[in-house]
Amino acid sequence: MGKEELDIKGKALDINMIQKIIPHRYPFLLVDRIIECTDKRVIGIKNVTINEPFFQGHFPGKPIMPGVLIIEAMAQVGGVGALNIKDNLGKLAYFMSIKEAKFRKPVVPGDQLVMEIDIIKTKLSIMQARGVAKVNGEVVAEAEFMFAFVTPTE
Repeated sequence: MGKEELDIKGKALDINMIQKIIPHRYPFLLVDRIIECTDKRVIGIKNVTINEPFFQGHFPGKPIMPGVLIIEAMAQVGGVGALNIKDNLGKLAYFMSIKEAKFRKPVVPGDQLVMEIDIIKTKLSIMQARGVAKVNGEVVAEAEFMFAFVTPTE
C-alpha cells in the first residue's frame, strides 16, 4: 500500500494493483480483480475455490462461504476505490456500521462472486456505500455499510 495515488478510474485492476491500494493479504484478501472503477461505483470479482482456508471448518462436507466474509469482500472492493482518493492515501478503512445485510443464496466453491459497490455519500473521513454480491447474475447477498478512514499509528 503506497502513498501515491494510482490512476485507476475506468480501468480493470489485477491482483498486483489491488495490493498496492488495500493492505489486505492472504488469507484475508477477498478480491481477485476489479473490473470497473469510477468515482461512484466499483465492481470486483472473487473467485471462490475449495482452497479457501475457511472451508475447512465451514462446513466439513458441505462448504459454504461465510456471509460475514461476503460482506468483507464487498467492503474490500469498495475500499479499492475509496483508499485511492488523495485524502485517503495510506489510510485504513474501518467498519463503522453494517445495515440491511441480507443473504439470499449460499456461495460455494466454483462460484464467481461479482460485487457491485455504489458509493452513496462521502463526508470528511466517512464513506457510506451499498453493495450487492451476485453469482451467475443472481443476488446472493446485499448490505449497506459505513467506513471511517483512519491514519495507522505504529
